[in-house]
Amino acid sequence: MQSEQQKRILVVDDDEDIRDLLKEYLEKNGFAVSSAADGQQMHQLWPAQRFDLMVLDIMMPGDDGFTLCKEVRAKSKVPIIMLTAGSDETDRIIGLELGADDYVGKPFNPRELLARIKAVLRRYEDGGERHALDSAHKIRFGDWHLDLTNRELTDPDGDVQSLNGADFNLLQLFLSRPGEVLSRDDLSHHLRGRDSSPFDRSIDVQISRLRSRLHDDGKSPQLIKTVRGAGYILTVPVVTD
Repeated sequence: MQSEQQKRILVVDDDEDIRDLLKEYLEKNGFAVSSAADGQQMHQLWPAQRFDLMVLDIMMPGDDGFTLCKEVRAKSKVPIIMLTAGSDETDRIIGLELGADDYVGKPFNPRELLARIKAVLRRYEDGGERHALDSAHKIRFGDWHLDLTNRELTDPDGDVQSLNGADFNLLQLFLSRPGEVLSRDDLSHHLRGRDSSPFDRSIDVQISRLRSRLHDDGKSPQLIKTVRGAGYILTVPVVTD
């Protein structure tokens, strides 16, 4: 496992002041940082270097952050933190639906972004709630199988389904605590290291996305059910191999 000091961050933002600020601040905190002003520069850097996390602005000329997030997520599971307009919940929801792992609203405090970066990287390294699953390598729940070693989810028909890092961590949390109601704060703290705000719908969006991956009808879910006013619960038995 790489040490935190070796982690490589790619900052994609058309604002030169923000790029310079983040490069200086993150490098002072032990990260190696590259920056790009737009999608074209991002694509030039991406194949040539391996990055451990991307900080991606939404509002940019040419391809916006949503387009770039979708393109990256189609090829890679690298963690993505999006920079959004501070009050625009729609941007945050769309970013999460496209596979982003977290978001920070502009204007932001660099210390907050640093904390988010460390939290996301830590969750990727720890593999979510792996400790709660003991030494399991494969998990069966209902007619589904999750291979923890290869991070592959197999559906009842034997087809492998794609999971990004955030989906994988969320599913692992449910599998580590089957039959237990998990509140939105529980889920938000696990996924982002903080409690959810009363009007933050991002957890609901991620639940919806995971249900979609599991072919679990949101109107009548059979795997992850909603407990009104309390949270969500995985209702099928979990067997580890």
